Amino acid sequence: MAKRFSASEYADGILAGNRLILSRAITLVESTLASDQQLAQQVLDQVLPHAGRAVRLGITGVPGVGKSTFIEALGLHLVAKGHRLAVLAVDPSSPRSGGSILGDKTRMQQLSMHAQAYIRPSPAGRSLGGVTRSTREAMLLCEAAGHDVIFVETVGVGQSETAVHGMVDFFLLLMLAGAGDELQGVKRGIMEMADAVTITKADGSNEVAARRARREYQNALHLFPLGASGWSPDVTTCSALTGQGIPEVWSVVEDYVRHTQQNGYFQQRRQEQNLHWLQETIRQGLEEQFYARPAVQAQLAAVRQLVLSGQRSAFAAAADLLEL
Repeated sequence: MAKRFSASEYADGILAGNRLILSRAITLVESTLASDQQLAQQVLDQVLPHAGRAVRLGITGVPGVGKSTFIEALGLHLVAKGHRLAVLAVDPSSPRSGGSILGDKTRMQQLSMHAQAYIRPSPAGRSLGGVTRSTREAMLLCEAAGHDVIFVETVGVGQSETAVHGMVDFFLLLMLAGAGDELQGVKRGIMEMADAVTITKADGSNEVAARRARREYQNALHLFPLGASGWSPDVTTCSALTGQGIPEVWSVVEDYVRHTQQNGYFQQRRQEQNLHWLQETIRQGLEEQFYARPAVQAQLAAVRQLVLSGQRSAFAAAADLLEL
């Protein structure tokens, strides 16, 4: 069994950039054991003053868009520029191998072997709330360890996009060109969340289609009202294989960060996110305590049966359980 560190030993190792201790600290925040959670919060308290200095980038995309290839290409560009990168995943949908990134480590071979990059899959078989909470805490630990750019990749579909949007500074939507009507099947909600759209695989015979898709998306985005950031989303094209357009994607992120830091939105959004996570953590904590109560556990199956058979309304049944 591995030696159990104290909170100070974890914190000192993380601040020194020790990757092994960082990995063990992230495992600690992912644990559902009460003793581990208590120790994890002590570690977070100690490293928190050193966190928050990274640019947090959320990345999502349609299936087949080449997300891992894109992440590796952009990641290699960033580490070549002297950045330290951490890549985290949010995948509540899969009890497989902990999300795509675990498999993608074999595909992101160059990036995963780079000393300035750290790749971490999301925990397998966890609820969305559990995954997003541990991802957010892992992000703070990575920042304290000196990573100045954090990628948070959405792997699952649906709610995970909203969850990731709520923990990052910049949200990037990856799209494909040449699949018929480009705007069909794209949820308006995801389009509205995007701070930029990048058309991938813009190489070879696909280059013309990518340029056409870029114009279509740019026109579509102009129909949306300007958000609170005062930023008008940009659309770029890139090829992860040739590297063309990859530096431009990062330039858009830098422009956004400059723009929102100047108008005060960047800091305001971070503060709002912190309050949101306070409320979420309280809600999760109360839910866990509620289901852990012996009286609730004893009655829950019978009450559920009453609701299933229509003998008791869901609202009345919930009131009964809450009174316990």
